Amino acid sequence: MPTEYDRQPEGLPTDFPFLPSPQFQTPAGTPYLRAPGVHLISRPEVNLGSVSEFLGGFDQALGFEQYLDDPTILPSGAQICKFAGQTCYMSFGPKRTMNADAQKYLENIITSGHGSVLEHANYSFLLYGISRSMTHELVRHRAGFGYSQLSQRYVSGKVLRFVERPEYADDAELHLMFVERIDWVAAKYEALAKKLIGRQKAGETILSAEQKTDLRKKVNQAARSLLPNETEAPIVVTGNARAWRHVIEMRASEHAETEIRLLAWRIFLCLRAIEPLIFDDYEGLNLPDGTKAVKTEFRKV
Repeated sequence: MPTEYDRQPEGLPTDFPFLPSPQFQTPAGTPYLRAPGVHLISRPEVNLGSVSEFLGGFDQALGFEQYLDDPTILPSGAQICKFAGQTCYMSFGPKRTMNADAQKYLENIITSGHGSVLEHANYSFLLYGISRSMTHELVRHRAGFGYSQLSQRYVSGKVLRFVERPEYADDAELHLMFVERIDWVAAKYEALAKKLIGRQKAGETILSAEQKTDLRKKVNQAARSLLPNETEAPIVVTGNARAWRHVIEMRASEHAETEIRLLAWRIFLCLRAIEPLIFDDYEGLNLPDGTKAVKTEFRKV
């Protein structure tokens, strides 16, 4: 479900951009969400002052120490990638590419396919308002990523929420079916959890749990068996710039599945807002169904 941010990406904060997802409730009080919440929570911090000893250890005639006097400040990710790339050729002297020309420098990196340089910049996102079925697709991206996801085994039904697919939100009949379904699941989950706890306290050892905390864990892991794929599954994802580019190309493609395409589109908006030199080669597309996609001629950098 597009928001004002999706239509006007220039309205995003440029320090730690985020795209929130409002919570809705069924008439019975079951909470659900309709769009991915995307919050950047970590980004690179660069301090090149510490490399002055390294630069000063070479022949003074090379002028390497001048590297730290560059007056142009770059976004942190672009700066670390540019420094890493220039380290490969010891391009620290007066004839180096200055920060003012960093766009041209990084364009050359991208067009040449030297993606390893982009692996030095890491970004962490909190992602929510996304379904368990969708995160099963997301975590298939392994290289360059780290994941920490909600465990349905360790949390109670009090934080249980669901995700409505875009196809249901604008169709009255499908929306009603969704509402009825999640109300039923939420009620059955609570009833099953109470039944399991009651039997355990009555002396039955069906869960083989001894301590109170262990009992709750065993109850959750048993009751979660009835939860559908549209159950919300918040996750923190950390990836480097090269890895995020791969996800954007694969999952924000017009050929990608609808739910994950919306997530990838929103991640792209946040990354482009803080690192235009790394992500500005992508072109946004308006698809016939009202959703967004991106493409670039420089794939698999």
